[in-house]
Amino acid sequence: MSYPIQKHYDLFVGNEWRASSSNRTMDCISPITGEVLCTVPDVSERDVVEAVIVAKAAWPAWSRAGSRKRSSAMLKLADRLVKDADRFAWLETSDTGKPWRESYANVMTAADRLRYYAGVCRALEASTFSPGGDIMSYDIREPLGVIGIIGAWNFPINMFLGKIAPAIATGNAVIYKPAEPTPITTLEMCKLIAECLPPGIVNVLTGYGATAGAAIVSHPDIRKISVTGSVETGKRVMAAAAPSTKQLTLELGGKNAQIVFDDADLDRAAQGIMLGAFMNQGQVCTAGSRVLVHHSVAKKLQQKVVDLIPQLRIGDPFDKATTMGTMVYEDHLNEVLRYIEIGKGEGAKLIAGGGRLAVKDYPKALFMQPTVFADAEPDMVVASQEIFGPVLTFQTWSDEYAMMQTANLLDYGLAAGIWTENLGRAHRTARDIQAGRVWINCYNLFPSGAAFGGTKASGYGREDAFETMYAFTQVKNVVADLSEKPRSFYQ
Repeated sequence: MSYPIQKHYDLFVGNEWRASSSNRTMDCISPITGEVLCTVPDVSERDVVEAVIVAKAAWPAWSRAGSRKRSSAMLKLADRLVKDADRFAWLETSDTGKPWRESYANVMTAADRLRYYAGVCRALEASTFSPGGDIMSYDIREPLGVIGIIGAWNFPINMFLGKIAPAIATGNAVIYKPAEPTPITTLEMCKLIAECLPPGIVNVLTGYGATAGAAIVSHPDIRKISVTGSVETGKRVMAAAAPSTKQLTLELGGKNAQIVFDDADLDRAAQGIMLGAFMNQGQVCTAGSRVLVHHSVAKKLQQKVVDLIPQLRIGDPFDKATTMGTMVYEDHLNEVLRYIEIGKGEGAKLIAGGGRLAVKDYPKALFMQPTVFADAEPDMVVASQEIFGPVLTFQTWSDEYAMMQTANLLDYGLAAGIWTENLGRAHRTARDIQAGRVWINCYNLFPSGAAFGGTKASGYGREDAFETMYAFTQVKNVVADLSEKPRSFYQ
């Protein structure tokens, strides 16, 4: 079953669709057919200014409405999304090329994020205490105001709702910019937002990072910026936000290690490594693309992974049996292929894949072979830089201390996986690895309520958890004198 895609979208501001003042547009191109799916505006700075005015006027009433009303509106939005889940999954697949089954899971996860924050926002509390005598002090946790959020292109609907949920749950208004290649499900979601939320609470502006993104980050009335993107993007955002002293949450890149000990269940580890490396065609910031395996089991594990690759079903992304779809856009596919050539030139041993994949009936689709390198070394480009594609490297080790040094060698610190049957070893390794998220005998699981974020160059701030709400609020302290007599100057 297919669904229509609107040929052009305008800006979504104040629950209305507005034409951009820029007269510039961007094409959204299908990674499956190569056809233009729709056009969207590349907004001007004036568009951003006008959207901020609307958001700034809207958030005080939304904040005063209270958590019960905000929760109710968010639950209604989640229910509307779930009711229309098949259509949104189809749209997500059309825009990204990921398999329908994965798109559907992303839609349901996005709804779960809304429901999670709709629930926990009612438990957000501040503190009250008495310093002694007639002095009372209490804290009020208040929203920041207008929040700027910039999403990435790999998980569009999940990114959109997962990022706005804690912001609006705590009484803020949002200016959201989806990534250039994949805005369709975000814009379609705006139609449901108009049914469920007051005007001005969620506003969506499309455009390039250098135009729309820069205008959002630098606007003085936007009090916080939350960004998912590359490390270089994060650095640019930090520099642009500094003059207005904005708060930041940065979820950036990763080159994540999967550590396999000699006592690991290798069948289970092989399946987990496949999921970690090839989910969403490897276009995942947490991709477990760097396997550090004990030398005694390395050959056996590598063979198990290579033997699993033919079981992947690569092809028609709309087929519910498909497990791998296309890359999101052609320039990125070519960049991944360039990394593969670098890996071969560095001396890593190519044991699977290595190129573009032709699929019958899809001559223009951006399919790619799952690629595996053995005999990688820590200083190789292919083993040390984020590739953001279905490229997996194996490195071997014999000394646990030296292995941990290798695992922590890179500037990245987003995620890691540990495969062992020894409970003490698992938790010791989790303690010592420099990563914001660690999986033990599993990989790429993202439950709502589990804090997610990076360390080192992979960013700071936590998402998807209760503590995320703290990042969208500020504490005001009130000190009151309960005595009936005036205090002297030194009392």
